[in-house]
Amino acid sequence: MYYTEWQALETKFYVACTEEGLSFVTNDWDELNEYADHLIRDDLKLAPFINHFEAYAKDQAFKLDQITIDLQGTDFQKKVWQELVNIPYGETRYYAQIAEAIGKPTATRAVASAIGKNPLLIVIPCHRVIGKNGKLTGFRSGLPLKERLLQHEKIQI
Repeated sequence: MYYTEWQALETKFYVACTEEGLSFVTNDWDELNEYADHLIRDDLKLAPFINHFEAYAKDQAFKLDQITIDLQGTDFQKKVWQELVNIPYGETRYYAQIAEAIGKPTATRAVASAIGKNPLLIVIPCHRVIGKNGKLTGFRSGLPLKERLLQHEKIQI
């Protein structure tokens, strides 16, 4: 797996890809090491992906149809993650809304678990999912980063 670093929003991100496409984004070096067996730094290989992150930093939504993704997960997780992609830039959804949208209205906890395993921070916008009470809840990279991402997208919580 190849990786590079990207600094934005007061955070250092690690962006990783395989030969098949973008596969992991995190702000935690140890988490990236756990995810990948072997890491090779290759800024040039990741440059096309970083261009999309730079566009995001300039207030543009990710254009997933313009990047290749190598997404690893169960069918259920991928279904949840696909629904997250449908959340428009600058909007939020509740966990229960995601569960309903995928046809599993009683699976809110399973949906929350799948969201927590999202390997592509920012790209698959798990930060746009909040508690039904309108409060920030779980985020594998920490609530301060979730809050910064939402503020960056001009979302008031």
